[in-house]
Amino acid sequence: MADFQFTVDKAHAKSVNDTLADVRRLQVSAVIFALILAALAAWLISMGAVWSTIAGAVLAVGAISSLGVAVWAPRKVGSIEKLYSENPLVPTIVSEIHPRAATLTALIDVAKPSTQGPRYALVSRNVRLNPYWKVGDRVPSVALRSDRSTRSKDDVWQMVNPMPIEWGTKDARVLARATAAISASEWNFLQSRLADSKEVRTHPERRVMIEPADLPDNLR
Repeated sequence: MADFQFTVDKAHAKSVNDTLADVRRLQVSAVIFALILAALAAWLISMGAVWSTIAGAVLAVGAISSLGVAVWAPRKVGSIEKLYSENPLVPTIVSEIHPRAATLTALIDVAKPSTQGPRYALVSRNVRLNPYWKVGDRVPSVALRSDRSTRSKDDVWQMVNPMPIEWGTKDARVLARATAAISASEWNFLQSRLADSKEVRTHPERRVMIEPADLPDNLR
């Protein structure tokens, strides 16, 4: 996997990027939950009883924590420019078309930097449907990788998702350059595993590890 640099069209990204949309949905949910907890806290405290005051205080802390999530989420994810510039380019194909969504399947090294050697996996992500996509279309992406907890000791990332380059730019020349930057052997291997899309999509972690012997020579 290699880095890929380009100028991000922020207005375009805001309108089509599902990663940014997920963050916005999390923020909205957190704010709504905080308002509900705050209202319940105020009602309980207004009752004046010792037990209700204690319960109200607990809910008030929960409301503050929920607001903290709304503030923390975009900072945790980082700017869209940072996401594209600091994450590696990976091959991704449209593996399934659904009524309102599409399944993308990517070939990603899920090993952490401290792990000896790569550990490749097929990784699935369901996204909003681009009406121009067809099964088998190449969608060069960057691999977003993170852990659910800072205490994780796993050798591989707990959460991995492809984020298409086309969610960051409409420039056809950039998309062509990204596609060409990925080796033909990687594209061909991913195409050969198209039939595994449902297995990957329905896996609890939405990933299926690949045996090194099955990989193209340049990835072993």
